[in-house]
Order: sequence, then C-alpha cells, then structure tokens
Amino acid sequence: MKTLNKAALAIALLAAGMALGWGLAQWRSQPSAAVSEERKPLYWYDPMVPTQKFDKPGKSPFMDMQLVPKYAGEGDSGVAAVSVSPAALQSLGLRVTTVEKTRAGTRIDAVGTLQLNEREVSIVQARAAGFVERVYAHAPGDVLPAGAPLVDLLLPDWIATQREYLAVKALNDGPLTQAARQRLNLLGMPPALIELLDRSGQTQGSTTVRVPAGGLLAELMVRQGMTVSAGMSLARINGLGSIWLEAAIPEAQAGAVQVGQAVEAQMAAYPGELFRGRVAAVLPQGNAETRTLRLRIELPNPGQRLKAGMFAQVGIQGLQSEALRVPAEAIIRTGKRAVAYVLDGPGRYRPVEVEVGAEQDGKLVVLRGLEAGQQVVASAQFLIDSEASLQGLMPVPAAGHSATGTVIELGEGSVTLAHAPVPALKWPAMQMDFKLVDARLRAGLKPRQVVQFSFVKQGDDYVVTAIQPADAASAAGGKP
Repeated sequence: MKTLNKAALAIALLAAGMALGWGLAQWRSQPSAAVSEERKPLYWYDPMVPTQKFDKPGKSPFMDMQLVPKYAGEGDSGVAAVSVSPAALQSLGLRVTTVEKTRAGTRIDAVGTLQLNEREVSIVQARAAGFVERVYAHAPGDVLPAGAPLVDLLLPDWIATQREYLAVKALNDGPLTQAARQRLNLLGMPPALIELLDRSGQTQGSTTVRVPAGGLLAELMVRQGMTVSAGMSLARINGLGSIWLEAAIPEAQAGAVQVGQAVEAQMAAYPGELFRGRVAAVLPQGNAETRTLRLRIELPNPGQRLKAGMFAQVGIQGLQSEALRVPAEAIIRTGKRAVAYVLDGPGRYRPVEVEVGAEQDGKLVVLRGLEAGQQVVASAQFLIDSEASLQGLMPVPAAGHSATGTVIELGEGSVTLAHAPVPALKWPAMQMDFKLVDARLRAGLKPRQVVQFSFVKQGDDYVVTAIQPADAASAAGGKP
C-alpha cells in the first residue's frame, strides 16, 4: 500500500513539473496576445532545454511534452529577444530609461601635496676667486627678501684689474678706457662698484653678495674664512611667488585632463576657502603599482600662505564632450563584457553588447552599442538576463565586420548576398545568407544591387546590422 502511495506521489510531482515547464514556456514564448495562425515558426524548442532547436513540431526527446514554437513574427526585428507578458512586467516592477545624448564633463577628485616651485630657483655664485670675509646671520629655511646681504667676499683678482683700469683711464684714451671698463663688466663686477671706482679712484677689493630675488634660502654653502673659486655656488634660493601642487589621478581619467585646465584646491589649514590654479603639466611617467599619473598644478601664493608639505583636496573639471549616457544600473557587467537590454517591441527585450566609458553622477558613458533615443531596461534586467541565458540568447556585439556585396535575394527577415572577401574572418568571396537585425533594413534594396554592409556573429548566425547602396556609402565616407 505504501509503495502504491509513493508511486502516485511521484506521478503527481512529475505532472506538476511538466505543468510548470509548460507554464514557463508560455511566459517565454508568448508576448501578450495569442499567436495568430499566419505567424510562421522559426523553430521549435523544449522549454527545459531551450538551447536545442528543432525544425519541426513533435514530442521533445528530453521530456514527455510537446515542443514549443518560436515565431518569426515576434517583435520588429529578426533577432532573438526575451518576451515578457504585461502581467509579468507589473510583477517584476520592470522600468525602462531612454539613452540620452548630453554634453558634460567628468569631475575628477584627488588628493595632492604642495611642493616648492622648481622653476623659481636662483643660484648665487662667486664671480671670481677669493676669500669669505663675513657670512650674514642666515640659515637654510629662512625666507629672505630681494637684496638681502648673504656674504662679504675679498677678491684679490678684482683689485689687480681695477688698478689696470685706473692706469688706462689716466692716459685719456677713450677707446682704450672703454675696453678696460668692459673688462670689469665681464669679470662680474656690479655696476655700482664700477661707478664707485670711477668717482673715488680707489680700488675696491671687497664686495657684498646679495639675494637676487626673494624667497626661501634652501642651501647656504659657505662659511666664514672659506676660500672660494670663480663659479662656485654660494647659496640656493627658491622663490615663493607660486607653489606646485602635485596630485595623483587614476590612469583611466588621465585622458580627461589637459594642460591649462582650471583646478580648485582646499586646504585643511584654511577651511571653506578655495585656491584656484591651473594644470601646469601631466607628468610623463606613471606609477605602475597604483596605476596613477601625476599632475603638476601651479597655484599663486600671495602672502606666502601656502607651505610646502601641506595636503590638499583637488577638484578638476574634466574636458566637456558630447556622449551617450545611461544610468549605471542599466548596464550588466560580467567582467568580460557589458550588456544592455534594449526594448525591441511591446514586451520584448533584446540583449546588446556595449562598450562603456567613465561614470559620473550615477551615469555611464556609452561608447558603442547603443543609439540616442533607444529605450533600455533600468531595473529587473538581471531577471531578464537570467531568462536570456536559459534561452541561449547571446548579446549582439558592439563591433563587427564590414564588406561589399551584391544583393541576390531578399527575405522577410534575411538577405542573400554575394560578398567580397572578408580578411578578418579569412573568408573568400562567396554567396551566403544573412539575417537582418531589423526587417526595416530591407527598405530600398533590390536584387542585383551593389551594397556595403556591416554584420556581427550572433550564436550560429551572422546578422546584418547596417546596409546601404554602395554609392550612398561612398558619399558618406565609405561606412554603411
């Protein structure tokens, strides 16, 4: 008795499973209305094994149930798509959005560090050999104004040259005197020292070396009593009129930055205050570990409020461009590709492979695969994607191949072409059948017409995505 009960239970479960499979088949294959008798099936399939196609009706070899037809008239295009009934749309809460073409720029946020401007560096050198008589009370790190004294030098070579000049001047020979005076200039004597020599007639062996431009005393290389040679560096001065801000940005955003772009920076030391500057350089070497590139930003520094070593929050408004944008949630990214589901007719959604760019304010830039005005699924697309995977539907790739051919025959959703060789696929010239991504591509075509067309591979089929007469393609630049 127990055995009979178990058998009856097993039969009941099998019947329920078959009924569930049939119900799923009806949800997948029926849009919202009954299929008319005039619609021609493309093929038949088993809902439990949707990837296997049959060319005639009958019983499934996999399950004890009838095969389900897939009709050629479903949707506006001949490309396979997922059908969802109105009742299912409501229960799924499915929402669509429109692909928009807008003009906007990417804002880049980064952090950076202030550094001294290496373009405002002054090196103070000895103009002749001599001795250091005095070093003024300065130390590295001091901020000095322009003209501040650094060291007093005794230069014996200058004394001998000045005596020669005074001796020549006493001869009252104008050209010769001018040549001797020019020699004093070439030895590096300051004009004020030469004027004093002319007025007093007394040689001046000592000179005070002063700061040529105000700034930070970065290095002081001399001490009192040292011997110096001609050309020896005495000090290094770094100007503070402007300062560098070096920031690291992701490698993927580097293309949106150019020299001269406006930058806003905020410092913790001055809350609520914006410091504005411009990108001075995009440094040519990136960091391989962090995958970032360095920007050099130049900021004015009036009052020397900005100090080297400070941290800053940087905001850069990227270059504005016109591009297609969709909400980020409308794109399914699997790691190998990105897919969007395009509304292909009432209750029908077609997978399309897309190429996406940067994301801003919750929207992704679409580089290829979609067109402005198309409607794409923005919610519940993962359920549709799951159904598409069960049915073995592959997204139409964003990139394909192009060729020239002659129209042989036009079908309802297909075209037969005698095409030229396709080197990328290692195809010779031959005649073959193509499906049309949209039946409306047939408009204006006729047999024996030379055309240029683009096509992609979808599953086992090759699908034409664009086609037009060859003369029209030539006028458009050679692209269908």
